Amino acid sequence: MAVYNLAVKKSAAKEIESIEPAAVRRRIVARIRALAAEPRPAGSEKLAGSPDLLRVRQGPYRILYRIDDAEQRIEIVKVGHRREVYR
Repeated sequence: MAVYNLAVKKSAAKEIESIEPAAVRRRIVARIRALAAEPRPAGSEKLAGSPDLLRVRQGPYRILYRIDDAEQRIEIVKVGHRREVYR
C-alpha cells in the first residue's frame, strides 16, 4: 500500500500544540502519523454533516481529516476534545 503525504492546517497545528499534557499530545501526533500508512483505519468514520471529512478517535480527542486518493494526500482539518471539536 502506498504511503500518503500528510498536510496539517495551521489552525489544526495550533490546536495540537495547545493540548496538555505532552504525553497525550504525543499519542495524538503518533495517531496522525499512522494515518499516512493506513488512511482508513478501523474505527474511522465519515462525518454526517460533511461528505468528505472523516474522523478518528484518540482517547477523548477527535482528529478530523480529509483524504485525496488521487494525490495520495491527507489533510488534517481539526483536532480537539470530543465535546468541542464538532462545534
